[in-house]
Amino acid sequence: MPQVMEFKLPDLGEGLTEAEIVRWLVAVGDVVAIDQPVVEVETAKAMVEVPCPYGGVVTARFGEEGQELPVGAPLITVAVGAQSVPAGAAEAPEAGADGSGNVPRPLIGYGADDSRPARRRRVRPVTAAVSAPVVAAPAAPAVPAAPAASAGPVPVISPLVRKLAKDHGVDLRALHGSGPEGLILRADVEAALAAQRAPAPAPAAAPAAVAAQGERIPLKGIRGAVAEKLSRSRREIPDATCWVDADATELMAARAAMNAVGGPKISVLALLARICTAALARYPELNSTVDLAAGEIVRLPAVHLGFAAQTERGLMVPVVRDAQGRSPESLSAEFARLTELARAGKLAPGDLTGGTFTLNNYGVFGVDGSTPIINHPEAAMLGVGRIIPKPWVHGGELAVRQVVQLSLTFDHRVCDGGTAGGFLRYVADCVESPAVLLRSL
Repeated sequence: MPQVMEFKLPDLGEGLTEAEIVRWLVAVGDVVAIDQPVVEVETAKAMVEVPCPYGGVVTARFGEEGQELPVGAPLITVAVGAQSVPAGAAEAPEAGADGSGNVPRPLIGYGADDSRPARRRRVRPVTAAVSAPVVAAPAAPAVPAAPAASAGPVPVISPLVRKLAKDHGVDLRALHGSGPEGLILRADVEAALAAQRAPAPAPAAAPAAVAAQGERIPLKGIRGAVAEKLSRSRREIPDATCWVDADATELMAARAAMNAVGGPKISVLALLARICTAALARYPELNSTVDLAAGEIVRLPAVHLGFAAQTERGLMVPVVRDAQGRSPESLSAEFARLTELARAGKLAPGDLTGGTFTLNNYGVFGVDGSTPIINHPEAAMLGVGRIIPKPWVHGGELAVRQVVQLSLTFDHRVCDGGTAGGFLRYVADCVESPAVLLRSL
C-alpha cells in the first residue's frame, strides 16, 4: 500500500509566518517528482515557487488561489509508494541503510537534498485501484483538533500572533481560529481587538453608508509587511534626523572620469554606498542594533547594505552582503542584479533580510529631502535627494554647481547627535571632495 505523506508550508525565510497562494502548479491526481515545484506563493517579501520533498501522486490540495496560509499549515498530500510511481517518477531507489526506495528525505529549509544524482524515468498512469483508498486517507485525521481550543496547547504557530495577543491582552484560548484545524491566525486576533474597541452599535443604515464611501483594500502581502515593520519602528525607535546640502560637482566629475576609461559603468548609488561603508568604519555606532531583551547595543562587524527599490509590488529593500569589502564596480553590479530581480518579483527571502544599514535614494522621485523611517531593527538610514544645478558659493564666487541634500535618520539610543553629525559631515566631505575617501581605502 502507498504511504500518504503530508507536505506543510515550510518556513520560507526570516520573519515570515504566512504566505498567500498565487497559483497551483499541480492538480489532484498529478504525479510529482521530488523537488518539483507544486505551488507559487507570495510572502511579504517575494514570490516563491515551493518544491515538494516527496515523489508520488497528489491526493489532496489545501487552500485556494488567493488564500493566505500560515507556516506549518498543510499544502498537499502525496501518495508515496512503488504502485503510485512504478517507474520512479522522482528518484530511483538506491542501496541505503534500510534498502528501501523513495523514502522521504530530510527537509533542509525546504526541498530535498541535491547531493545525490536523481535518475528520472517516464511515469506510467496511476491505476484506479490505488487512487480510491488514497483520496480518502487524508480526510480521516482532520477532525480531532476541535476540542483543543479549550484545553491543551493553544493552536497558534506564528510568534507574531502570540505577541500581538499578549501586547493587547487578548486571551487566545477564548478565540476560535479560522485557519486549518482551528489554527488561530493574525486576522482572528485583530478581529477580537476590533470587537473590543468597537463603539456602541449604530443604526442599521450606518454600515451600508460607511461601506459606500470608499474602497476597502486588505492590508496584506507587501503592503501589510511594510505597514507592520514601519509601525514597529515608530513604536520602538526614538529616531532623529539631521541633514546637510553638499556640492556633488566633483563626485559627478569623478564618476564621469571612471566611466570614460571603459568597462562596466559605475553608478552614483555605488559611489554613495562606498562612501557610506567608509563612514561606518569611522562611526561603527550606526552599524548596530538594539537588543531590547538583553538591554544591550550590538555593534555589527559587517555592513550588509540595504537600498530602497520601488517596484510594481511596492517598496522593497534588497540587501548587498558584506558591502564594506566591495569596490564601486562590484557594488554597481550587485545593485543592478538585485534591482532587476526585485522588479521581476524573483528576489529570494534571503535577499531581503539581514540588513544593517540602509541607503535610500529618494532623489529618483524628483524630491530634495525626506525624514525617512528607519528600517527596523537597524539603527540608521542615509537619504539622498536629487542632484540638480543650484547657485553655490565656490572658491569665493557665486557659481552654478551640482547640489544634493543628504539626510541621516538615526536611533538616538545608539548614539548622540555628535556621532550622527560627524558621520553625515564625513559623507558630505567625500561627496564634495572624493579625494577625502582615498585616505580610508
